[in-house]
Formats: sequence, C-alpha cells, structure tokens
Amino acid sequence: MSSPSPGRRRADAVPISEAAEALGTSPRSLRYREALGLLPATKEQPTGRGHRHRRFSPDDLGTIAAGLELERGYDITPAALAFALRMLAEPETLARVRAYGERLGRLAPPRARAMDFEKRKALRLLQAKGQTADARGPERH
Repeated sequence: MSSPSPGRRRADAVPISEAAEALGTSPRSLRYREALGLLPATKEQPTGRGHRHRRFSPDDLGTIAAGLELERGYDITPAALAFALRMLAEPETLARVRAYGERLGRLAPPRARAMDFEKRKALRLLQAKGQTADARGPERH
C-alpha cells in the first residue's frame, strides 16, 4: 500500500465534523484539545489558501478516544490532562508539584532509592566490622 502524496488526503481520514460526531463531542472541543496538545500531531500538508483543514485517521480517533476516556474516568478537564502530560514530560515541573504536595502534607517525601539503601547497608557493615576489629585490639602481622 502506498502512502498518499503530499497534498492528497487519505481515503479513510475524516474531517473534524465527522471526527467529533464519531467521538461524541464537538469540533470546538477538538480544536480546544488540539490547542492544549492533546491531539496527535498532523503530518498533512496545508490545503486551501494556506489553511490546514485537519483530517483524522482511524488511529487519530482511537488516540483521542483514549484521552476522552481518561478525562471521564478521572473526572478531569482537558487542561488538567494536558498538565499531567506536561509533568510527565518535564522533570522540573514534576519536582515542583511534588514539593508542593509534600508541603501540603498530601505526599510523603520520596522513599530512599535502592542505591541509597545499598550504600547505607554497606556503610553499616563496614562500621560493624570496624567495631569488631576495635574490640579485638590491634592486629598482629
């Protein structure tokens, strides 16, 4: 199967009005979600007088439906979902939100990492070994 040439539309892609109807939402809602970065990026070339008339593939519709399900399932707004994605993509943002949650008392401080645990364990073993050696006195060679 050959891919469509630039400027040609895929036969299975639908305009925003049909996509909105299929998803049980409105074109305006889809445009809002696109502005928030919640729609898959389009690879289509602009059509018309330099305007892009977005068309949605079946894969696009599946991805958008998954986002809508997250919004409904967690009772969150599209803006909240967009921010959650931002936190996952930007470690600094995640760290700032986590610190705020800790200050509020809603989040416990992060647990010690496995490497930190192993490091502390090794130090305890070395200290215990040193105390045993001290108790025996100086070593003779």
